[in-house]
Amino acid sequence: ALLKLPWAHFFYTGGTNVGRLVAHAAAEHLARCTLELGGKSPAIIAPSANLDSTAMRLAWGKWSNAGQTCIAPDYVLCVKEHEQALVHKLKVYLQRSFGEDPQKSPDFGRIVNDRHFERVRRLIEPSKVAHGGTSDAADRYIAPTILTGVTFDDAVMKEEIFGPILPILTIDRIEDAIGLIRKNPNPLALYLFTERQADIDLIVERVSFGGGCVNNTMFHVSDANLPFGGIGTSGQGSYHGKAGFDAFTHYKSVLSSAGSAAFDLPLRYPPYAGKLPWLKKVL
Repeated sequence: ALLKLPWAHFFYTGGTNVGRLVAHAAAEHLARCTLELGGKSPAIIAPSANLDSTAMRLAWGKWSNAGQTCIAPDYVLCVKEHEQALVHKLKVYLQRSFGEDPQKSPDFGRIVNDRHFERVRRLIEPSKVAHGGTSDAADRYIAPTILTGVTFDDAVMKEEIFGPILPILTIDRIEDAIGLIRKNPNPLALYLFTERQADIDLIVERVSFGGGCVNNTMFHVSDANLPFGGIGTSGQGSYHGKAGFDAFTHYKSVLSSAGSAAFDLPLRYPPYAGKLPWLKKVL
């Protein structure tokens, strides 16, 4: 019903499929449109990454609200030499945060409804579970889950997870991450863990994404000075702080010639015979 009304501006936060409907409705009204959607947001673990802080911040970003945030790290691209250590440290942090049984923790959330519970649970491939993997339909609980040995052919890599599953894919070097990320549409967020400026320059310059963090997750949305928004299928337009004001503002440009009636330039008025060389000089 809302989409049928002639709004001047449509602002939508949610999934890509509904985003298309909103964009279509906005087009019917020739209205402006801001879309904050989602996608598969990667986390890249470089050889120089500090694994202790990486695991802590990655786990917090992934399992906050049981992974149900649009900017949650969706999957990890980790250099091979760090994979085992990263998995171990993630397990340690999960135990520290949610105890031996996260289902009993008051700090671990539940899946929002039954439909999403079934969708997320189907993404868990038992043979690739390195941690977690259990679920309870009556409680809409899915344990914090780590998957290893994952490829882009697996179901978990075919859609945005939006749940407490973290697939880890390995790469030989950080340059390999660029082509792999491009296998998916532009992500809403990207997280890079490294201590090398060259790695930062490489990823920021060569990978298209909405926004993100270096050596952190999700915190970029907390800074009102940073415009937040996606690109391509992860959204269009941006907001937060002044960017939010700009999103809902039409800057009306007005040139005033008030008080200038006594001065005019005859050169701009026809006939133009003999004036063309002078006009070219003026222009």
